[in-house]
Amino acid sequence: MADSSNRSEFVRFSLDQGVLRFGRFKVKSGRMSPYFFNAGLFNTGRSVGRLAQFYAQALIDSGVQFDMLFGPAYKGIPLAATTATALAGHAALSGRDVPFAFNRKEAKDHGEGGVLVGAPLQGKVVIIDDVITAGTSVRESVDIIRASGAEPAAVLIALDRMERAGPDEALSAHSAVQDVALTYGMPVVSIASLADIMAVLEGDASLAEHRSAVAEYRNRYGV
Repeated sequence: MADSSNRSEFVRFSLDQGVLRFGRFKVKSGRMSPYFFNAGLFNTGRSVGRLAQFYAQALIDSGVQFDMLFGPAYKGIPLAATTATALAGHAALSGRDVPFAFNRKEAKDHGEGGVLVGAPLQGKVVIIDDVITAGTSVRESVDIIRASGAEPAAVLIALDRMERAGPDEALSAHSAVQDVALTYGMPVVSIASLADIMAVLEGDASLAEHRSAVAEYRNRYGV
């Protein structure tokens, strides 16, 4: 499956599942956005299984070398588990079994204790999450991985909003995704981006009414 087809298929899948919607939405930053992406709505066995296949394909298409996955609590936990499952069944990995780990929000005070669950963190580790907004979860994940003597290799996300942060009169130079890539010197791989959403809008007459609002938003806030 070519990279571009994986991207456009994912946009279509997100629309079909009601995860991606068009309209007017107040987002966390306080902006009014013409689209909304809520990965938490991938909440059934079939939809999460398909989502994991998209993550696995995006990671393989990226060419990033990796040894294991790390899912930051809480959203990253099912993503790491299901994507590791999808990778185990992917023809490109020839039966390779990819380990995964995740952290707890609270350190456990009984049993073995600690904040890490799953396989030991070692080698090149891909951090998997849904989106990057402030980059806080990435920073915590990088600290955990480095503290274990492993190497953060990439961040793998569902959607890159390609959007600059800050108030309208003082927008940041880079998007949150670009900031993470620059700060940690590692790639951020996304299944799809705002550019892919716009490409689907351009090619679908039934979505034509949303084109101008999304284009205007990208012109104002995009990178």
